[in-house]
Amino acid sequence: MKTILIIEDDENLNRGIAFAFEKDGYTVKCASTIKAGEKSFIQYNIDLIILDLGLPDGNGIDFCKSIRDKTSIPIIMLTARDMEIDEVSGLMSGADDYITKPFSLSILRARVEALFRRMEIPDKNIVKIGKYQLDTSSCKFYRIDLNDIEEIPISSTEYRLLNFLMVNAGQILSKEQILAALWDNQGNFVDENTLPVNISRLRTKIEDDSKKPRTLKTIYGMGYIWVKE
Repeated sequence: MKTILIIEDDENLNRGIAFAFEKDGYTVKCASTIKAGEKSFIQYNIDLIILDLGLPDGNGIDFCKSIRDKTSIPIIMLTARDMEIDEVSGLMSGADDYITKPFSLSILRARVEALFRRMEIPDKNIVKIGKYQLDTSSCKFYRIDLNDIEEIPISSTEYRLLNFLMVNAGQILSKEQILAALWDNQGNFVDENTLPVNISRLRTKIEDDSKKPRTLKTIYGMGYIWVKE
């Protein structure tokens, strides 16, 4: 059962949204201030936040930023404003979606369901570092941006290499350590010349500039490191 936190100071709107989602089978927690929202967020296991931009005791954008520093749960921002700068500010603060009042409850429900679908990469067997996720149950690799999940195709050798690098993120790994980890299940050893080739291929898939890597770095004379963001 997923739990939605609604932070909205319009009592009628708050109740109306809560009623709609409770009908859909969600557990709903309601708050009318940032302080009450923070308390509910700490107290309950929240799966998604519906957040008003203007609240009596503060700005929804600041609250969104503070939540985003702690978790990647979906946040939908509500506002009576319809200026583009407000939408940009909301999204830049970490919101996943933005709806301008007045709005249809059916549209809000559809947006919530869409966000939950995007988050359906299973948590079990997931190695997540920054915007990258490796699903060790399906051997699939993903880049997760603000509103999108992109699968990045990888070979079996690239998968083993990614798994070892990401599990040991933040550590400098020698060539010997990495090669030892690239034995396959049949005991076949990957030739050492394969390592720099696969490092290079991965960089073309994950780096903005593969010649100036920021995620998968070479530490000269020592080995490689997957940098924690």
